[in-house]
Amino acid sequence: MPRILLVEDEAAIADAVAFALRGDGHEVLHCLTGGEALRAARAQAFDLALLDVGLPDLNGFALCRELRALRALPVIFLTAQSAEADRLLGFDLGADDYVAKPFSPRELLARVRVALRRMPGAPAAAAGFEHDPEARRIRYRGRLLDLTRYEYGLLAALLARPGAVLSRAQLMDRVWGDAPDSGDRTVDTHIKTLRAKLREVDPAADPIRTHRGLGYSLEP
Repeated sequence: MPRILLVEDEAAIADAVAFALRGDGHEVLHCLTGGEALRAARAQAFDLALLDVGLPDLNGFALCRELRALRALPVIFLTAQSAEADRLLGFDLGADDYVAKPFSPRELLARVRVALRRMPGAPAAAAGFEHDPEARRIRYRGRLLDLTRYEYGLLAALLARPGAVLSRAQLMDRVWGDAPDSGDRTVDTHIKTLRAKLREVDPAADPIRTHRGLGYSLEP
């Protein structure tokens, strides 16, 4: 079931879109603001984002940049502005489509289906891991890991992009966003404790790679 992130501050529009998407077999999470959407995107993965351009806290273009920094996913902009300059800016940011309000829910569904079909194959999985974002649980080699809040956040961030090198700054932003006084060495300390817990499950494996001067990655 494709998971859609819907970011729209007009309740009537959001309700109609969410109803149509769910009727078409999609799972929908509706957020009213860009900040709420970013918190959701850091906690779970989505297959497509529908972004209103005119959000109350930050515009959809800025939100698109932030979401794309977390994970590659198709983006469709929803907007009351149909000016060519706005459409071009959206496409320059890598938008897959641009729908001007008012629009037909059936037309939007068709555009969502097309965008999902264009998606490349599923991202590489991290061998041996099973991640349940909603329950905030991670299993390794079939065993449930006993993780602290920040250990879970750190491992979840690496699992979201297997093979990608994430810098300490990126990991700090995604995992310790509510603790700005924490230093970069906090990441190193939690990587060390994570490795110890993974070795308890499989002493021969070391799936977390250190890239000196760059950051960390998880073996795909």
